Amino acid sequence: MEKNEFISLDRREFLSASACAILLTSCAEAFPQPSASQPPKLKGQTMANFITTKDGVEIFYKDWGPRNAQPLVFHHGWPLTADEWDNQLLYFLARGYRVIAHDRRGHGRSTQTDEGNEMDTYAADVAALVDELDLKNAIHIGHSTGGGEAAHYVARSKSGRVSKLVLIGAVTPIMLKTPNNPGGLPIDVFDEIRATLAANRSQFYIDLASGPFYGFNRSGANPIQGLIQNWWSQGMAGSAKAHYDCIKAFSETDFSEGLKSINVPTLVMHGDDDQIVPYVDSAPLSVKFLKHATLKTYSGFPHGMCGTHPDVINRDLHSFISS
Repeated sequence: MEKNEFISLDRREFLSASACAILLTSCAEAFPQPSASQPPKLKGQTMANFITTKDGVEIFYKDWGPRNAQPLVFHHGWPLTADEWDNQLLYFLARGYRVIAHDRRGHGRSTQTDEGNEMDTYAADVAALVDELDLKNAIHIGHSTGGGEAAHYVARSKSGRVSKLVLIGAVTPIMLKTPNNPGGLPIDVFDEIRATLAANRSQFYIDLASGPFYGFNRSGANPIQGLIQNWWSQGMAGSAKAHYDCIKAFSETDFSEGLKSINVPTLVMHGDDDQIVPYVDSAPLSVKFLKHATLKTYSGFPHGMCGTHPDVINRDLHSFISS
């Protein structure tokens, strides 16, 4: 190749590069990028966000629906995430409500904390979220551990923040067997849960979801594979340390005094075939402590009845919420 051929090739490459630069500049002008101080915002009414707590923990939350609509705040069970409530979120969103659900610290998309995995901090995180969104007269709905969290928050909430409370398969008033709670579960049960989680968390979550959580271990039950896989994936998204700590939080926290201080109308929903939070030592006792409570018992329903019987649960929730 002659020297002038090298020159000609260099010129072609230069012209090509120049054309690309001009094209990129034009695109940048047509579609300007947001500045670092002003991140892009999603359009419409459906958004996913984070708040940062005083101790630097990021709490993930969903906030869907009109901002001036009645707010419903959902509290998920252990070891799940806000996704546990997707069926209910979509149901109430379609009926004009504003629906909010967060991932508890150490769970799902929130920070995988090694501290603060107890009910006082959980309730403080909820208060921070409620303050950030400035929710007024909200209805708080908690399942299982989330029921304990919701009750713990409502008992400490600021005036005007809460209008109603719903406890579904909740861990209230206390799960652990104590002198004041002789019908509770012995500490050995929770020690075994901790040991099994530490040994093989993944397999434990599969076994729990495919068995007692949804009642799929009962004779004649038809396991729903999607529910099992969704439960497992939510559980595995969180922190093993936070989940381990949370076992103590949901089993040993005594919510009795807090329940006594709650003044808002409360619906207590529980399946009498709950193999995770036994019915006899939970729902009927919680109602005795609450001032304005209604107990609704579901014959043969399991702990995860929001997933196995959403049509029934959603209907009854709606009836209470709209009354």
